[in-house]
Amino acid sequence: MNLSSQQFLPLEQIKEGIMILKDHSLRGIMMASSLNFALKATDEQEAIIYQFQTFLNALDFSCQIFIASRKVNITGYLEKLKEVEKKHENELMAAQTREYRKFIEKIVAGGSIMNKNFYIIVPFYLSEMYGGATKGGILTLKAAPTLTEEMFQRAKSQLYQRMEFLSLGLRRCGVWSVALQSEELIELLWSMSHPKESSVGYYPEIPPELIQ
Repeated sequence: MNLSSQQFLPLEQIKEGIMILKDHSLRGIMMASSLNFALKATDEQEAIIYQFQTFLNALDFSCQIFIASRKVNITGYLEKLKEVEKKHENELMAAQTREYRKFIEKIVAGGSIMNKNFYIIVPFYLSEMYGGATKGGILTLKAAPTLTEEMFQRAKSQLYQRMEFLSLGLRRCGVWSVALQSEELIELLWSMSHPKESSVGYYPEIPPELIQ
């Protein structure tokens, strides 16, 4: 019996930029910029640490930081360098381009060039609206076993408030963030299951009915 990986995911639906899990809890995902902390002056480092500490202490909900490392495929870049090399009429410039291309090829052959993307996963549970109880650190729903459109819109509004709060707190630390929309969420999930294809920039065409 052939089973797709989708059947093993806790995800039920992606709607209006929100991931709806099978337990009807919601997830919003924000992509965050990086910060070269080591290059900052000592005073700046201390200010960033203080702001980040203040930001964490102000949180009254949980969130998860996810770092995705991907091998960078620069085959297209090397091909462009070859084209530039052939177009040079000046032999010296052509030779310099050729040496540069070989230098890049040598670096790539010696080790993988990795690209890192940073994401923040923000949860919201329906039990937080409907008097859920906490059991073993997990919120359980007392009422409303199904997710209605009204419930979804109310939960989405509160989830967006959390994401806006996170965005403002991170901005004070020098980190910018943006919420992923439905199409971007689908591409992110697909790239995690197909790293080789996504590394060369290939993404399948997403049917319009899947983008809500």
